[in-house]
Amino acid sequence: MSGLQNTAHEIRDEVNLLDKQHDATARMVKSLDQQMIAITDEVQTTTDDLQKSEREASMKRTVLQRRLIEIYKRGPLYSAEVLFSAQSVGQLVARYKYLHLLALRDKGLVHRLDDLHSKIESQQIQLVRLQNSVAENRSQKEREAARLADLEKEQAKNLVRVQEDTKRTKARLAELEKSEARLNNLIASFEAERRRASGRGAVALAPSSIRTTDIGRLDWPVNGTFLYRFGRFVNPNNTTTRWNGIGISAPVGTMVKSVSAGMVAYAGPMGTYGNTVILEHGGGDYSVYGSLDKIAVRKGTRVIKGQPLGTVGVSDPALGSHLHFEIRRGGPAVDPAEWLRAAAR
Repeated sequence: MSGLQNTAHEIRDEVNLLDKQHDATARMVKSLDQQMIAITDEVQTTTDDLQKSEREASMKRTVLQRRLIEIYKRGPLYSAEVLFSAQSVGQLVARYKYLHLLALRDKGLVHRLDDLHSKIESQQIQLVRLQNSVAENRSQKEREAARLADLEKEQAKNLVRVQEDTKRTKARLAELEKSEARLNNLIASFEAERRRASGRGAVALAPSSIRTTDIGRLDWPVNGTFLYRFGRFVNPNNTTTRWNGIGISAPVGTMVKSVSAGMVAYAGPMGTYGNTVILEHGGGDYSVYGSLDKIAVRKGTRVIKGQPLGTVGVSDPALGSHLHFEIRRGGPAVDPAEWLRAAAR
């Protein structure tokens, strides 16, 4: 649950970041909409100006064409004939002035036509640029909208994942607590019944077959390597797990043997422990063999040291095949590794 809380905190930060990105994208899309409206208006204005310039250039071109036609019809000496056919000096000056003004007007038309050509070309370039800008903005908007949709999907997926992880973790914690409580209650009830029977004089309290001299000398219940140790264990994701026993990794089907003589107090399923055998060794001492595939003994039977109890199985897919082994002395769990042969560790 501690690991889940850390994960949930990280996901909440991620969700907050996604919300900020969502808002930023929404603002960008809104800005792009406004830009598109403005650019569309500018394109329309430029198009209108272009059409006007083209109409004016067409009119000026027609006027010049008529003037050129008239000039070619009259011939190159027509202007000189007009001047020398004047009846007086005043008429000569007037005709010269008229021809001069006409020449200036034609020259102005040529310059105006050049200006219109340049303006039309510039406006065409501007129109193409604006159209490209509109297309780019539209493409930008589509990309931003797609990214926004992806962010929303990712946000929804993360929220669902957190909810599912929370549900699974709570259920797993409840199962672990229930199984551990059941195991503790079973051992407590076995010990209480043993003491009641002794009090009634039915049987004498037998000493434990597990003695202090056995520390570091007991045979391993199964050959393998440590999967987890007794006590508090820090996982790779910085979460902490508390184990009441040790995990010995071994292939499925490997034979599990009793570490000492005793009586089978329990043989059957035990929640998250899987198939479990509990041996009572006397004197309030018990050994627990969990995560079994098959059980080879029955409740109430006596076993000797090294007798097969069952085979290794898988109680938790995340841990793989292993034996969960505990030693209880007077009720509380102790570190089983301290009792096993050091050479086998």
